[in-house]
Amino acid sequence: MRKSGILLPIFSLPNSYGIGTLGKEAYQFVDFLEKAGQKYWQVLPITPTNYGDSPYQSSSVYAFNPYFIDLDLLCEEGLLKKEMYQDVDWGNEPDKVDYGVLYKKRYPILRQATKRFLENPTDAYEAF
Repeated sequence: MRKSGILLPIFSLPNSYGIGTLGKEAYQFVDFLEKAGQKYWQVLPITPTNYGDSPYQSSSVYAFNPYFIDLDLLCEEGLLKKEMYQDVDWGNEPDKVDYGVLYKKRYPILRQATKRFLENPTDAYEAF
């Protein structure tokens, strides 16, 4: 039996914070695929990007690209506050990923979430 699907890179999902993530928009896309009768979602590599910001130029085949961590989900889990990231300038073109901006602005925000997690790890686990 034949089955069909679609190729859509995670970074192409709509998001207000510079790049598509594995957050609410990803869940909505999977729901759309199911309603459309699709069985598969193929993505590009989800490893960190290096030279040229290409997913095919990664420093590790085992690591996950932290850009795909959804900031709103971290906020819901109490690891971030919305004001820490909602007014950040994520670039001039919302339909393009500016990896330079992500590198400069997203990592400090993710470090804050990591710091809060390490301060109260059991609180974060209870969110799951």
